[in-house]
Amino acid sequence: MRIVTLNANGIRAAARKGVFNWLPRQSADVICLQETRAQVEQLTDRMYFPRNWHCLYESGQRKGYAGVALYSRREPDEVIRGFGVDEFDNEGRYIEARFGKLSVVSLYVPSGSSNEARQASKYRFMDAFKPYLEQLRDSGRDYVICGDWNIAHREIDLKNWRSNQKNSGFLPEERAWLDELFDDLGFVDAFREVNQQPDQYTWWSNRGQAWAKNVGWRIDYQVLSPQLAGSATNARIYKTKRFSDHAPLIMDYDY
Repeated sequence: MRIVTLNANGIRAAARKGVFNWLPRQSADVICLQETRAQVEQLTDRMYFPRNWHCLYESGQRKGYAGVALYSRREPDEVIRGFGVDEFDNEGRYIEARFGKLSVVSLYVPSGSSNEARQASKYRFMDAFKPYLEQLRDSGRDYVICGDWNIAHREIDLKNWRSNQKNSGFLPEERAWLDELFDDLGFVDAFREVNQQPDQYTWWSNRGQAWAKNVGWRIDYQVLSPQLAGSATNARIYKTKRFSDHAPLIMDYDY
């Protein structure tokens, strides 16, 4: 099974950069997109509904903001939109497709980098989402939760970790939340199961020469429920072409 996840930073902008020419060639079973920034009714071109794919969009109420999508080769048995908290469900941050015992989620965790109010919203999301993750873990289902988590977990996961310890995305409280997710709840950072190398990033600032110098952050994850530990067989961050300020994360599983 192959799953691709990408923060598109605007699905229409990514389309102009060729993402819909690239995606069909990846032999993926499921594709998860975040930050689509579009209402479904704005996606009038057929390319947004690729042939032979089942295409799901979950848009936020605010136009041009947030939003997630999920494409699958197989028709889902069930689709879950949102995780039951209006503040974040209204922003279009969670969509889950169920295939038998397997669930694949496209998730977009809020960013807190713009101001204190957004950071406070991010903390509220973290507080609300953790007990939901406990429910998922205890549900008996297999979960792959893909998306932009907007947190670099460890020092290896961003280039300039020393200078970013007081910045959103690498704050002690955020990193401790991921510690709880992985260490206490038993979820698995699938990428690190198969790749322990440094300088593996999925996002680069548009400022300066961050992309050219690979001064990045790894904030896009595929997170597995505990029983799927050991199922990842390969991970690749695609950097040949740029569709966004994020790079696609492509992962293969023995599932």
